Amino acid sequence: MAVGTESGSGGVAESAPSTPMSAMTTTPISARSVRWESDMPDIEEGGGGLERPLLRRRGTNTTSQMAIVGANVCPIESLDYELVENEVYKQDWRSRGKLQIFHYQILKWVLALLVGLIVGLIGFFNNIAVENIAGFKLLLTTNLMLQNRYKAAFLWFISCNAMLAAAAAALCAYFGPAAAGSGIPEVKAYLNGVDAPSILAPSTLFVKIVGSIFGVSAGYKAAFLWFISCNAMLAAAAAALCAYFGPAAAGSGIPEVKAYLNGVDAPSILAPSTLFVKIVGSIFGVSAGFVLGKEGPMVHTGACVASFLGQGGSRKYGFTWNWLRYFKNDLDRRDLITCGAAAGVTAAFRAPVGGVLFALEEATSWWRSALLWRTFSTTAVAAMVLRSLIEYCRSGNCGLFGKGGLIMFDVSSQVTSYTTMDLAAVVLLAIVGGLLGALFNFLLNRILRVYSYINEKGAPYKIILTVVISLVTSCCSFGLPWLTACTPCPPELAASGHCPTIGRSGNFKNFRCPPGQYNAMASLFLNTNDDAIRNLFSGGTESEFGVPMLLAFFTAVYSLGLVTYGVAVPSGLFIPVILSGASFGRLLGKLLGVLTGLDTGLFALLGAASFLGGTMRMTVSVCVILLELTNDLLLLPLIMLVLLVSKTVADCFNKGVYEQMVRMKGLPYLEAHAEPCMRSLVAGDVVSAPLIAFSSVESVGTVVDTLRRTGHNGFPVIEDAPFAPEPELCGLVLRSHLLVLLRAKTFTADRVKTGAAEVFRKLAPFDFAKPGSGKGLTVDDLDLTEEEMAMYVDLHPIANRSPYTVVENMSLAKAAVLFRQLGLRHMCVVPRTPGRPPVVGILTRHDFMPGYIRGLFPNVLRE
Repeated sequence: MAVGTESGSGGVAESAPSTPMSAMTTTPISARSVRWESDMPDIEEGGGGLERPLLRRRGTNTTSQMAIVGANVCPIESLDYELVENEVYKQDWRSRGKLQIFHYQILKWVLALLVGLIVGLIGFFNNIAVENIAGFKLLLTTNLMLQNRYKAAFLWFISCNAMLAAAAAALCAYFGPAAAGSGIPEVKAYLNGVDAPSILAPSTLFVKIVGSIFGVSAGYKAAFLWFISCNAMLAAAAAALCAYFGPAAAGSGIPEVKAYLNGVDAPSILAPSTLFVKIVGSIFGVSAGFVLGKEGPMVHTGACVASFLGQGGSRKYGFTWNWLRYFKNDLDRRDLITCGAAAGVTAAFRAPVGGVLFALEEATSWWRSALLWRTFSTTAVAAMVLRSLIEYCRSGNCGLFGKGGLIMFDVSSQVTSYTTMDLAAVVLLAIVGGLLGALFNFLLNRILRVYSYINEKGAPYKIILTVVISLVTSCCSFGLPWLTACTPCPPELAASGHCPTIGRSGNFKNFRCPPGQYNAMASLFLNTNDDAIRNLFSGGTESEFGVPMLLAFFTAVYSLGLVTYGVAVPSGLFIPVILSGASFGRLLGKLLGVLTGLDTGLFALLGAASFLGGTMRMTVSVCVILLELTNDLLLLPLIMLVLLVSKTVADCFNKGVYEQMVRMKGLPYLEAHAEPCMRSLVAGDVVSAPLIAFSSVESVGTVVDTLRRTGHNGFPVIEDAPFAPEPELCGLVLRSHLLVLLRAKTFTADRVKTGAAEVFRKLAPFDFAKPGSGKGLTVDDLDLTEEEMAMYVDLHPIANRSPYTVVENMSLAKAAVLFRQLGLRHMCVVPRTPGRPPVVGILTRHDFMPGYIRGLFPNVLRE
């Protein structure tokens, strides 16, 4: 097996024959012991005993070496969550005094609280930008309509939306590709141990925030010319930012962050350029009138902020802090990014407890009680910052923002008891919501595959696609209200002057209706998405929205949500799903009005919960988020029932939307449970020969040649003669540590041990720390002479002397669970019998991927 590559166990040429380890080979366990499939239990229901042996196809593991991050295809690697307990690490901890240890512990909390503060400020800035940009667009459109300048109003509306959308797409395509999408799968994969450059980069953070803000607003049909031109300009600006400056910032970023927290790394995920584009592109995209939200991008934004702080700044941009050097490792950075993802949910939904539960349920792959307390503190700070700033804005200091308070959708249902018919109606709503949620995931998967072909053609195509979707959205936002008949205002509201509404928001939009009448469709389309949801959730308004209008709005929003997600702008799925579910729930409530006493606004809220359960398959976190959004604990039993039923129904058809996106993007995400068919295999079945290993004192030329020929990141170190009577496993050495050691030139002319003293004389422990989002040391950076290439280097000081090992006959399913739970990057496989080489091979993340195993054993793993 080619050792230690996170792209799999691909076979490579053997090392140069300058050391005893160069000729080490291994014999595949499947070649030594043939196990017949008929002797194994059936792995599928209805499958009879198989008659052919487990024939194995030897070859290079090429699965999952590339993945889609944001809107770009890029190489991926794994993260090092395991502590490398070598002499350098031990010397570092021995040298730390009590003050330094106290400093390290305090910094953990300081950084977590600082993440909450910054993410809260960014969330506040997002809200101000969206509310004011979208509000200005809608107010100007309204003024044009009041002057009967319908064509000019429409041109302004659609061009403004298109410009915002294009700006967000350009940010993602060119500056922060990792910021594209919601970002939840990326964060979840990162917490599972999958790393990808720029998933959580500052540039991804920037694009995520800005692109999501610019896509939320949609406008007035009467002012169509202004409306469509404004939207087109905003969309084009957002698309241009993503296309040319931050391709990793496109989309929500949740799939990338989910993958990153699972242990997957890819270029630009954490880059400062991605952070920048995420912020600006998100603002442009949400304000451009798209049916999307800034909630998903805020998760990526929070993760990017945490990564930027945890990596000690950026050398490329001149921002570094030596006092943060203790956090230059994947383990501490993973914990901080988890706090950032939770703070992002808090800033988006103003739900601190929901943010913690979201990180626990959906984002992270590893959790412990200490991290729970720190994450809760982070979300508490973010919530307090938001509350303080919102209170400040209530006095009118923030333009059009600040009217809603900390509770986004204050729903007072006054429901204390339910009849059997009420519960039956709620269950029916949950079942249909689960079915429609599963259908949404299925259709979105197909649409995103089509979009991936378009995005591969280059940045101009990304911008064109974004602008086209913006024009379609603007036409729907303007055309559907135009085709909707006016409705008489309720007499009491008409008398008080609250109907119709002239301003940028309200339940009763005038939209070219005569005095005393309003346009119900305009009340939903020509509002910000938050105001549209607030209108749908409002209680005591059974006659406000008719059945045909709700059906048309649901069909439009459901369709636009499908075609919008995937364009090259920072975008989230929460708002489209909530809008679709709320409109459908209110529609069903109208149809069942004579059979149940529940309010149609309550049906809208429960419909949103059913769609969230059917698409995202989250229960606890969504339940708490909805309670914090609506401020009504009396709804808890009904929301719980809806989420449980809708998730159960949807799970019968496919996986959650973020799990599907992680798989579609090609991110090697490790699930919590191994595939059932892995129980039929053992660890030795998936390793491949020949094995590349180093002697404990190795020739410099051999090490350099191996590093040039392979892309592997971990190599076993074997103690052999004259240092040991028989070859034995000494440890595991990482590529990055080898490069640092070679650059220091701690060489000897003879093959002898030098010990750790020589290393510590030239290098400090932090020289081996992992770099941030920038490019690390490569073999091409080494400047070695011919004389130095003929010398030897002692690997004892940098070898991890206690690597995790499994016996070759261990069940592959057990090995997979162990690999994930420990957050490993490499797992050594040792022989079960003496008299053989001390290492059979190495298991990496990609050796557990079903695609790779299916290639080796096509008769075991079935689709």
